[in-house]
Amino acid sequence: MDMLQELTGLSHEFGANSYVKGGGGNTSAKTEDTLWIKPSGTTLAKIKSTDFVPLERKMIRDMLGSEISNEAGKREEIVKNAMAASVRKGYSGRPSVEAPLHELLAGKYVVHTHPEVVNGMTCSVRGREICAKLFPDAMWVPYIDPGYTLCSQMKQHLSDFKAASKRDASVIFLENHGIFVSADTADQVRLLMQDIISKLNAEYLKSGLSLEQQKTKAGGLVEETALIQSLLPGHASHVASVSGFEVPEGPLTPDHIVYSKSWPYRGALTKAGLDEYKAKHGYYPQVVVTKSGVYGLGASQTKASLALELAMDGSAVQRYASAFGGVQYMTDRAAKFIENWEVESYRQAQVA
Repeated sequence: MDMLQELTGLSHEFGANSYVKGGGGNTSAKTEDTLWIKPSGTTLAKIKSTDFVPLERKMIRDMLGSEISNEAGKREEIVKNAMAASVRKGYSGRPSVEAPLHELLAGKYVVHTHPEVVNGMTCSVRGREICAKLFPDAMWVPYIDPGYTLCSQMKQHLSDFKAASKRDASVIFLENHGIFVSADTADQVRLLMQDIISKLNAEYLKSGLSLEQQKTKAGGLVEETALIQSLLPGHASHVASVSGFEVPEGPLTPDHIVYSKSWPYRGALTKAGLDEYKAKHGYYPQVVVTKSGVYGLGASQTKASLALELAMDGSAVQRYASAFGGVQYMTDRAAKFIENWEVESYRQAQVA
């Protein structure tokens, strides 16, 4: 099978709802001189073989070896322009921000996802300990801001791992983020991921957790929906709602922040309460929690539904994390970085 067809198949398989939400996650494949990668904002589940962006591998390696500004805004702008310049002539699309990390990984195929089953471990208090127990051959990476900071620091982490284990890392767990799996064939990627999910599910069952999806009841919250829309015209022009689940108190991963913001609004549905929330956080909420239900807000139905979907994903992650000592939230500093990051603003803007 053609390499890009293989990559497309992998992308569709790991673009399923149990692995990523919205435009999250990315995939890539390498030839000797080209890195083919998913463009930013594109969904894995619907990507076509013609959508992948080809990058000059030498240009990415040159960038990784160069000195770049320590000032966050300036650095990200330089990297964005360098990545755009690495796109082969005749092609368009904005490469995934994690393309340099894909270049660093040894396997021909790379899949990066955020499964709630996996993030139950990566977002837990005992995550590192559990990882060492269940996956002794894997690499655990403490939380690092996404983007070039992650790529540049991973260069050293990968080098240290290879020096210690005498082999390249094929499975990498990123704290409060997700997982990278790298292998020379698509089937090897599948087998590695299947093994990971199987071992984690067995651990959850051993702890007494059910693997059944949380039950929710959609719609029927007409009065509160109308009230929210009257209090936040424009911002909440569309609302999605369900009842029956616990929403995390804070941010768990970058994707949760991108699509549902760092903190849900809890409390009385009043203009004063919502304005107080905005004064504290700098924006109105994407997720509202009341005694009756949970509401995702957005300028479109897709955005409202995604906000709610990520809140539900966070709830599942929190439930799984209870098997490993409880959930560990991102720090305020890390959350603020994501909220103000141009790359994630671009990704959120791709949602219709």
